[in-house]
Amino acid sequence: MLALAQISSWHWIGFLAFVLFFVAMDLGVFHRHAHVVRFREALSWTVAWFLLAMVFALFIRKSIGHEESVEFTTGYILELSLSMDNVLVIALIFPYFRVPLVFQHRILFWGILGALVMRGAIIAMGAALIHRFQWILLVFGAFLVLSAIKMIFSNDDGAHPEKNLILKVIRKFFPVSEDFDGEKFLTQHKGRTALTPLALVLIMVETTDLIFAVDSIPAIFAVTENAYVVFTSNMFAILGLRSLYFVLAGAIGYFRYLKLGLSIVLMFIGGKMLVHKQWSISPTVSLYIVASIIGLSVLVSLIAAVITRRKAESNKDDD
Repeated sequence: MLALAQISSWHWIGFLAFVLFFVAMDLGVFHRHAHVVRFREALSWTVAWFLLAMVFALFIRKSIGHEESVEFTTGYILELSLSMDNVLVIALIFPYFRVPLVFQHRILFWGILGALVMRGAIIAMGAALIHRFQWILLVFGAFLVLSAIKMIFSNDDGAHPEKNLILKVIRKFFPVSEDFDGEKFLTQHKGRTALTPLALVLIMVETTDLIFAVDSIPAIFAVTENAYVVFTSNMFAILGLRSLYFVLAGAIGYFRYLKLGLSIVLMFIGGKMLVHKQWSISPTVSLYIVASIIGLSVLVSLIAAVITRRKAESNKDDD
């Protein structure tokens, strides 16, 4: 309770100002003109966002407390890991709509801006529910365990634009142009104002993030009930998602066991929620467990990918 009392309105105002500053710099300075984001640029931004998150963790440690800093780091790693599934789905959406590479960065910018607002609202509602009804943590825990089981046994690729109900409703009530009109979301089509395919892609990206938020928001409330830590760790993960997409989109197939690792993490987090009154796990231990599971799943995935590639090369040489 002491840490909660130390979080003042200035902490919130300062962080929101930080986010708005970087969003404005991103759109108005660094990426004023649409261009194809290369791997080196994306990797640089991914590293930059990670380092900023770690600097912020140090800030929390100095201004709020060590435990809250560990909770922020755990939540950030958890949210960033869960975001990789989001990256996979976006990597399927763009080819489906044949989005030119030069426009993909702009789509992700507006998509992530919308995600910041959506997740902020969901976090506020989640914090209010937990504050009023503590038993909701048991519901969240059971939901995460079920989600983990579903993730293990599901072979669904997660992206079916042709089946998306929201897109069907939009196409029914709004005219949609057949071709892109540069970076525009609205254009003139047959004498009427119409949505461009780029607008449909943006809607698809937003609804995808909303779906993934259903898993990720309850998961981070298992790490901490501190709304400030939940919000800031989520925001840092989302802000780094766009650059992470351009780093991983071409190599997502190498992370074949990541989904299994994420499902184990969700099962651990869900189980922790279900038994939090009888058995408490320290934030530091939770951080080590989550980081170890994610790290091991990535390592095993990369080793398996190398073995598969060498076998393919060996078979090719034999032929």
